[in-house]
Amino acid sequence: MPRPQKKRSVNFPPSWTSFKPVGIRSKELETISLGLDEFEAIRLADYEGLDHAESAVLMEISRSTFSRLVERARQKVAVFIIEGQRLQIDGGEIHFQGNVIQCAVCAHQFAAPLNEQPTECPACGSPSLIDLADRHGHGHCCHRHHRRNRR
Repeated sequence: MPRPQKKRSVNFPPSWTSFKPVGIRSKELETISLGLDEFEAIRLADYEGLDHAESAVLMEISRSTFSRLVERARQKVAVFIIEGQRLQIDGGEIHFQGNVIQCAVCAHQFAAPLNEQPTECPACGSPSLIDLADRHGHGHCCHRHHRRNRR
């Protein structure tokens, strides 16, 4: 029996979670799922340009686990691009380090600590806010996890 997967640390929830080729309805496409941990691996290695050792420390996993994770993520992104599938980012055993809030009125996005719940958009003052960590079912668990690990 395999041992349970350790939760990986992800900086912030992604702002966009679904991608598809233009001109084809989503329901007509096969969906490939990219876990939040795989998204973070791509972000750290390919977007931020960090090496595997640095990235592994940030995600609170071993370097070899990070290497396997980023290879799996790259394979999925390649399938999405080459085969024209729908890419859905969600799931995985993760904890967010921070949060992103999006205004439902003006679409402004801003960073927020996990332990704070802003009441209005700093750009337009609207109280209609979307908690992106909560959209993935996270927030309170992530705050407790990181507070416990900082001791």
